[in-house]
Amino acid sequence: MIRFFMLIAFLFLMYFSWPIIDKQIENPNLDMAIADFQSEVSDLSNTLDMPETIDTLYNEVQQLLAQLGFQLKELPLPPVENETKPKEKVELTTPTQQVFSIHNVELGDAKEEIEHNLGAAKRSSLNEYGTNWNAYHEDYANFFMASFDDENKVNGLYTNQDLISSTNGIKMGSSKDSVRATFGEPLKGIQKGFIVYQFQTDSDYDVFLVNDVYVTVFYDKHEDNTVTALQLIRKDLEDKKTDFYTKASPSLKEGFEYQMFDLTNAARVQHQLPILTWDENVRETARKHSADMAENQYFDHTNLEGQSPFDRMKEDDIFFLLAGENLAYGQYSSIFAHEGLMNSEGHRKNILKKEFKYLGVGVAFNKESHPYYTQNYYAR
Repeated sequence: MIRFFMLIAFLFLMYFSWPIIDKQIENPNLDMAIADFQSEVSDLSNTLDMPETIDTLYNEVQQLLAQLGFQLKELPLPPVENETKPKEKVELTTPTQQVFSIHNVELGDAKEEIEHNLGAAKRSSLNEYGTNWNAYHEDYANFFMASFDDENKVNGLYTNQDLISSTNGIKMGSSKDSVRATFGEPLKGIQKGFIVYQFQTDSDYDVFLVNDVYVTVFYDKHEDNTVTALQLIRKDLEDKKTDFYTKASPSLKEGFEYQMFDLTNAARVQHQLPILTWDENVRETARKHSADMAENQYFDHTNLEGQSPFDRMKEDDIFFLLAGENLAYGQYSSIFAHEGLMNSEGHRKNILKKEFKYLGVGVAFNKESHPYYTQNYYAR
């Protein structure tokens, strides 16, 4: 950002002082440098990857000034906002009642005990099971989500951080081969009523039924197919979900949006990156695009009017120097959508791009209650 404002100041100075400089200097090489520099300025307005363009333009300025006998000095950078601070690592213990625990919490534990040890949840939002995901974390460090039954006992858990403990040694970073060697062949599908929904054979996760618990193990194909996240759902909770896709509602839409935002920040902290700030305005931009795709049955960054994500953001008066968009469709929860995006190289780059500062997530459902997810990232 400092470089950007220095360049703006330089352009302003050059605009008013160039007639004087031009009269005093006649140099073919300098004329060529000026022409190249003007070309860079012209290209700037049509370039989406702003940090790289600013660096290139900055170097051009330095070369031009050197030929004029000046030197552009680098100013010290201000502290990075939202920089994550190291958190004390949780000492994990072996589960005593279940195969797995997350942050030393097991299925069946009491909400009262969890919140006595960890404090109240930072957010509670509706999930696809008709319960709430309650998110616990410290500025997204030591992040996990828990669902509770009518007796306030844990019936669902999830984390994408190094908080997994087990009685068989499976943990964050374990290989897919070791997971399958421990639990056997994963399920090929799950039955809802009279319909069996088949899992994709090439998916980046495995589902096992272990002691009446559906264990979903997510793998990171960018890290040699090692365990990157874990979801535990008690069988009675899964059985209450009669359809593969949960019926759409305003509360579920909002729940999916906030859950995806929290999952994104938890992933960034896991990769030692600063957290993002929620932006309500760009959430509306994202919502409109998701609704447009759901209503008109398409899936693309460019809408039917030919507008790009950047066009849509500008139309909504959102000023940005750097922006990006992620889309997902068909996953029945934000957890599965997020883990799928993390295994897609381009989407992963947006999630883990250090320069981004703001994020808004917009969800919409089609007539079959299939969710469309739009994430809009930006920095200014």
